[in-house]
Amino acid sequence: MSKADRLLSLRDAAAMLGVHPYTLRRWDDEGRLVAERTLGNHRRYKLSVIEALQGQGVTDDGGDAEVRAAAYCRVSSHDQKAKGDLERQVGRVTTHCVKQGYTLVDVLEDVGSGMSENRPRLRKLFKLINEHKIDRVVVEHKDRLSRFGFGLLEAYFNSHGVEVEWTDEVLGKSYEEELVEDILSLMASFSARIYGKRSAENRKRKKESEAK
Repeated sequence: MSKADRLLSLRDAAAMLGVHPYTLRRWDDEGRLVAERTLGNHRRYKLSVIEALQGQGVTDDGGDAEVRAAAYCRVSSHDQKAKGDLERQVGRVTTHCVKQGYTLVDVLEDVGSGMSENRPRLRKLFKLINEHKIDRVVVEHKDRLSRFGFGLLEAYFNSHGVEVEWTDEVLGKSYEEELVEDILSLMASFSARIYGKRSAENRKRKKESEAK
């Protein structure tokens, strides 16, 4: 387990944030900062999330959160995840949700291309939307949800009363590099399909010719 993945106890997390453990328990119950649970039902917090919240002016205002949100985070490769890019993205988006006072229903993390439809956490996001369990989807950039066709996704979410919110308008260089990788991957996929189809047709013609 990497340092970023390390889980903290309730007291350690509370000490890092400078709040009483009772406050973290209440935030968990309210959905403002949801804890992971051990087999013994003890609360545990990701170190990366707590570190991201440090110094962000997180306060216990005692108010009731009105917006149920799901944070969706994605990186294109396992190499990026290993470098901590996904954990840092989760920290930034989670921090934004807590500062806004949203009820954080779930934090969804995917590793895969933004053009791929086979993303398990994206499918879970659709399930949350279809079951009317959230009011808002929070991402760092639009392309974390989809490289292309973002407007269609947003229209579908809106039709279920769910808004999409992104925390940053400007894409960094790493995201531009990801786009190049996605396009190359797409080209390779299409090339493989075309080659496979031609090979199958050639085998079919050869078999028909031998049968004559």
